[in-house]
Amino acid sequence: MTNILFVTSSPRGAASHSTKVAEQVLAGLIEREPGASVVRRDLSANPLPHLGEDYLGALFSAPEGWTEEQRALVGISDTLVDEVFAADVIVIASAMINFSVPSTLKTWLDYVARAGKTFSYGEAGPKGLITGKRVVLVESKGGIYSEGPMKAHDHQLPYLRFILAFLGMTDVEVIQVEGVNLGPDIAVAAVEKATTQAGATAKAISDQRQAA
Repeated sequence: MTNILFVTSSPRGAASHSTKVAEQVLAGLIEREPGASVVRRDLSANPLPHLGEDYLGALFSAPEGWTEEQRALVGISDTLVDEVFAADVIVIASAMINFSVPSTLKTWLDYVARAGKTFSYGEAGPKGLITGKRVVLVESKGGIYSEGPMKAHDHQLPYLRFILAFLGMTDVEVIQVEGVNLGPDIAVAAVEKATTQAGATAKAISDQRQAA
């Protein structure tokens, strides 16, 4: 049975282009494997507390000295980390906000990135410990950032690729929904193109898992 972790982060909810296309990926995966287990994390509807002194203090102190608040915050991180490790396929939907990721998604990544749990440091440098995952990253952007003069200002895709790889997740398929604010016709075409890619991606992942 395939375990799927489905993470959305757009504050636009169901109207979000990234969420809509990510849902198509999920639907394609479930269609091919109806018994798949799905864990949903809607980071906009249920935002995580941003990192603060209590959580960071707990990471650098012995558990026996933690306050109840610290235990609760570390417990949140433990749950999120467990969800990632349990997943075979991770689908992440991210809408570009002010040239980068939503703060809710950044916070989720902050809780998942745990020294000694999801990455380690050694003589050879950092080593990601979350391996063997298939990741589908669905991004929506108001303008065109894959090419042209705005490409250098895309701080969403480079960051997500880097942090995922840092944690050990290098098998990443990217689906971009670009130019959704450049006019209705462009938005419709972008969503249609991304939806087609979503279906193909779901099929490829399912076929690969069945062949393994």
